[in-house]
Amino acid sequence: MDTYLLPAAMRELPPPWHDLTYRRSQALEALSLAEETREQARHVLRACLPDRRQSVHDWDEELRDYYDDRDDHTLDEADAWLTRIMPTTSQVTRERVVQVVGVWADMGIPTVPEQPTGQWVDRVAAEWAASVRQALAYDAFALIERATIAGLLSDGEAEDAAMLAVAFVRVGVAVEASVRLLVSLGRPRGEEALMDLVHDDEVGDFRPYVRSRLLGLRRRVYDVRAREVPRDEEPLLPEGLHGLPYSWQNDFGWGATAPDSHRLAQARSALEACLTVERVPDDTQMCSDAQADCGAIAEVVRALMPYPRLVTRERMDEAWRECQSLGFELRGIDAGCFARAWCKRIVDRVTAAVFRWLADLPQGGGVAGHKEPAVLSATALWAADLAERCVRCGSAVEEAIWFLHRTDDVPGSREALARLAFDPSLPVTTRNAAREWSP
Repeated sequence: MDTYLLPAAMRELPPPWHDLTYRRSQALEALSLAEETREQARHVLRACLPDRRQSVHDWDEELRDYYDDRDDHTLDEADAWLTRIMPTTSQVTRERVVQVVGVWADMGIPTVPEQPTGQWVDRVAAEWAASVRQALAYDAFALIERATIAGLLSDGEAEDAAMLAVAFVRVGVAVEASVRLLVSLGRPRGEEALMDLVHDDEVGDFRPYVRSRLLGLRRRVYDVRAREVPRDEEPLLPEGLHGLPYSWQNDFGWGATAPDSHRLAQARSALEACLTVERVPDDTQMCSDAQADCGAIAEVVRALMPYPRLVTRERMDEAWRECQSLGFELRGIDAGCFARAWCKRIVDRVTAAVFRWLADLPQGGGVAGHKEPAVLSATALWAADLAERCVRCGSAVEEAIWFLHRTDDVPGSREALARLAFDPSLPVTTRNAAREWSP
């Protein structure tokens, strides 16, 4: 008696859903998006949904690594035997997996044991069954997504599709296709489902991906808020930064801005203002780091406050609440700590951008690598001192030291580098960097 690897509902799927060969994709593309077809796709999803979390891998990741640098088609040929021997869902059995393994052994596939054990066969069988579930679910979600974009889904269909998508993310099958469908459903249904998922412990390692797509939906809300002019809001950054026209989009980069007196004065004012911002201790500075990438939190902050003039108490509170709703682990940090930490991060990035610009001002004849005395003389009176102060307080250390190196033919820069290189109160990495770039 055959040992089936798929449940009866999957073995009995109608054509073209039962087809495990390349012909299925071709047939599905030709299907209309009529109500009957959409219901069939949801039926496929219900049939494919496992009752527990799956670990979906390629049938043999070690083998794929082995063939990474080869130009032949041995791996593709080995993979193709799965659907040659099991072309439909009703034919996915352990016995047929044994046949496939026998073919692989005859082909000399290096990762197939000379005498495959039952446990090894079971592993291949389980991974193949999981891969079949995933492939069918991907196609079903893709069809429903097309119908969603075309505006064909009723409210009931959309609700059912959203519930199925959430269920698939929780079991770790067809996660990308599931999340894409939820994104296509938009607000509020898709957004609410994604919001539930980022708070769900069952989502596990998929949480950063789910959150990244949720952020894409929320971005419109942030953009609307960012366009609002601050009225009766408490600014958190000093006035010397309010006039900066540069945003997070280019990391506050000044680009090829001409070094006229106005821009140089603006640069000096910005650096002096940055130095007045509270320097939070390292443990507090890092308090806003969720276990997920801190860059995702930064995306929320910069979307709500793209320019320094928009960094207000009210908007920082909104960013803090938003990060909580997005499921970031803020370790019990309150809104005040969050605001201090991110104000510090923002001014550090502004500081770094200013020093990058000062170090790369248009040099003689506009040719990189040559220093222009007129530009240096305009900055020598104040820039070296501000660079040293920034290094000492731990702000944009790398960029400030690089600026001092670039201007080391100016006495103030040379002297600052020397002091930084041998000051025992500074971190070893800072002293080493200053020594490396000292003349």
